[in-house]
Amino acid sequence: MRAVVVDGVEIPETLLAQEVQNHPSASAAESRAAAGHALAIKALLLHRGRELGLAPQTEVDEEGREETAEEALVRAVLEAEVDVASPGAEECRRVYDAQRARFCSPQLYEASHILIEVKGDRPDADAAARAAAERAIAALNGHCSFAELASDLSACPSGAVGGSLGQLRPGDVVSEVERALDALTPGQVAPEPVRSRFGWHVLRLDRRIEGRELPFEYVEDRIRLHLESRAWTAAAARYVAELAEDARSRGIALTLRENGAVARGSLTLGEVLAGGRVADRLEPWLAATDPALGERIAVAASAAGLGATEFVQASVAEFVSGADDDAWTQLISAAQGAEDPALACLAALLRSKVEPPKRTFTVIRRV
Repeated sequence: MRAVVVDGVEIPETLLAQEVQNHPSASAAESRAAAGHALAIKALLLHRGRELGLAPQTEVDEEGREETAEEALVRAVLEAEVDVASPGAEECRRVYDAQRARFCSPQLYEASHILIEVKGDRPDADAAARAAAERAIAALNGHCSFAELASDLSACPSGAVGGSLGQLRPGDVVSEVERALDALTPGQVAPEPVRSRFGWHVLRLDRRIEGRELPFEYVEDRIRLHLESRAWTAAAARYVAELAEDARSRGIALTLRENGAVARGSLTLGEVLAGGRVADRLEPWLAATDPALGERIAVAASAAGLGATEFVQASVAEFVSGADDDAWTQLISAAQGAEDPALACLAALLRSKVEPPKRTFTVIRRV
């Protein structure tokens, strides 16, 4: 099974390939990086939740969607581990004073319309409806009553009340109609009918009510909630970054299985070598599998004025302190299929240190 290491988590290529499609990006490399990070963070949070012994109940959102068990556990971890102080009135007041323009009531407007419905699927049905709307506009410009025309022509229930749509807020009507009303002055009838999915609209803006500055007491709770949310998001990001940093410091802290299960890392060199156990087994293992490498290690250790075990431990410490995800991924690849992955990885690490890098050549054919 091929795998990569991201944020101290070993991830099978098969899972990474499945996750990539959830992270569209400008390039395949960016999508792959985002997918790997998402899987690693999820694994770290799930593992932490199990360490804490959390067993949360799943919750249902406002739209009736229920969390999965994993989503509930991730939420519970963040709720348990991330805490931010609630901002006081003084902090909320500073935000209010610095950004007063943000805390205004929305602009309101009153408008009327006549809806000319497009009837049937005939090729000329849309053109016929538009022509009827244009005739209505001409009649209005000739001082015909808007309310009477709405009552006679409109396919909207508002026709019964003279076409009045009442008091509207931004977003209350379809975007095509809202844009047309924004361009009108109070009392003006739109010079052209406006098409929407409902048909052709003859529009009149009756009144516009500008937004007003809201008092601090009215928006204090909203400001506090915004500040808390922003602080919590930043604190959660720091918490996740610390989890990943701790996992990376141990090499491969966790392994994500192909079925999504999370297990202890297959290669935590920092922990395995702390007591020198693998280093002590290295010499006889190399004597049986790669004596030439064993000799090179002995020569390098002697040149450094160290014993073989000390040289190995120093090399490991240097690698663990500076290795990135790519270096760990290469180490895993080197140990694929080995009976003793830790020894195989250790040999690969030392081979890269004591053997000269392979020289590559580019052959240019002249024509």
